[in-house]
Amino acid sequence: MPRMPSAVVGPHPFSASGMLLVEESVLARLHAFRQDAPHKLEAGGILLGYRRGAHVHVSDATVPSSQDTRARTRFHRAAQHHQAVALAQWRASEGLLDYVGEWHTHPEAMPQPSPIDLTQWRIIHGLTHREPMAFIIVGNHDVDWYGVGHHGRLAEIPMHAEA
Repeated sequence: MPRMPSAVVGPHPFSASGMLLVEESVLARLHAFRQDAPHKLEAGGILLGYRRGAHVHVSDATVPSSQDTRARTRFHRAAQHHQAVALAQWRASEGLLDYVGEWHTHPEAMPQPSPIDLTQWRIIHGLTHREPMAFIIVGNHDVDWYGVGHHGRLAEIPMHAEA
């Protein structure tokens, strides 16, 4: 049985003082979509949170909608639903909560970004943000992949559970 998630934190790879924090509630939401059985399809959404200086704090995430395209090894996020959720939360927070990244699942124990993932993330980061963007791949067991894109670069982050 997979362990219960706790908040995770890791060093921002492009800032000596920055950190990436993903809240426990976000991990619980993402892990509910783990592809831990052959019939489960890829899932994904956007990450919402705050940027505080060099820190990226992920406090919420959207989940798949009926407009998304899902298959065992493919996920395409339909923008409309996810953008509407992000805009509503941005307005409710008076502009403080922001789109800070993307997440999706992979049907593998040790997830790694595919060439398609890397291309899409570079496009997303390059076209929409000068700020750091977080990327998460949820594996089918207890291992997830975390990364940050910033100024055209992408790096994996070793994340550690908060005590």
